[in-house]
Amino acid sequence: MATVSASPPWPNPIPTSGSDNDSGRQLDLNPSSPVTSLPALLHISFNQDHACFAVGTDCGFRIFNCDPFSEIFRRDFDRGGGVAVVEMLFRCNILALVGGGPDPQYPPCKVMIWDDHQNRCIGELSFRSDVRSVRLRRDRIIVVLEQKIFVYNFADLKLMHQLETIANPKGLCVVSQGAGSLVLVCPGLQKGQVRVEHYASKRTKFIMAHDSRIACFALTQDAHLLATASSKGTLLRVFNTADGTLLQEVRRGADRADIYSLAFSSDAQWLAVSSDKGTVHVFGLKINSGSQVKDTSRMAPDATQAALSPSSSLSLLRGVLPKYFSSEWSVAQFRLVEGSQYIVAFGHEKNTVVILGMDGSFYKCQFDPVHGGEMSQLEYHNCLKPPSVL
Repeated sequence: MATVSASPPWPNPIPTSGSDNDSGRQLDLNPSSPVTSLPALLHISFNQDHACFAVGTDCGFRIFNCDPFSEIFRRDFDRGGGVAVVEMLFRCNILALVGGGPDPQYPPCKVMIWDDHQNRCIGELSFRSDVRSVRLRRDRIIVVLEQKIFVYNFADLKLMHQLETIANPKGLCVVSQGAGSLVLVCPGLQKGQVRVEHYASKRTKFIMAHDSRIACFALTQDAHLLATASSKGTLLRVFNTADGTLLQEVRRGADRADIYSLAFSSDAQWLAVSSDKGTVHVFGLKINSGSQVKDTSRMAPDATQAALSPSSSLSLLRGVLPKYFSSEWSVAQFRLVEGSQYIVAFGHEKNTVVILGMDGSFYKCQFDPVHGGEMSQLEYHNCLKPPSVL
């Protein structure tokens, strides 16, 4: 159960600068300012349309624009300052903050509603256990705990719904962002199960997506398609959210991997994935797409020619060989440092992806939708370093 304290209504467009009478001060963004020690990164996430991203540090939070890359504003707190969750609401001035790190700015069991026009918290939601993640819509606030999810009305913070889940330490939850009614996806009550809540039709759909536990999932903008990955991290699956039908399965690789993020392109023609293996993959999707995407699916590199050759014995045995040899592989790849944590989204420019790292790195890359292969790097920045030390 949650305790609510708030003073709605809200929101307004996000400012590019803030006032100086603050509980969180805005720092001088002049590159000539003296360079201080770099903060530790606790959180990084895109906003709902991937045009911006938010960073939580051990001393505050920062908001960045993706295209062009630029810091919009930052708030560094005088006392404590650790922020483990920063959830944006598109570009408006309202954010949801959760404290974290060795010296948290707020208790980890509270969601603080921050108004950057007023430069202060205007409301809070308190819980009996730590908050794992927060999701925002223009009409709802979704708070994810270890085994419960609470859905609140944004206007008055009235509790609308609560759900129970299997243990969910990552705070996995995605919500639709369209003008229509809410679609919410979260882990179910069984290992490998995904729960899809359709609030307009008051329907709940359970999908047995994988044999092992769910590691990651993503929704298309219209909430019609759901991509999932398991803790094994080898296969990615795409489902119809309405009836739970499996529409496509693609293979990231043969070795186990920790999947950090999944993302659909805005037109649902492409799916991107990042993992601890250090490679971002882009897959072509066949759902509601033309022959170009179908032509870009990849067989296992070492088996493609043999499997496709009519005279090949491998072709004749295709039905009894492991699924590995007939898997659909990624169209394009971008290599990063293995073991680091990265999240990925598609850029607003055609055939581009944006990659954010927990080391502060920002990459913008472009892929060839026809020939595929290695992506080309267009930009690199580090969001923790001022421009003078990049």
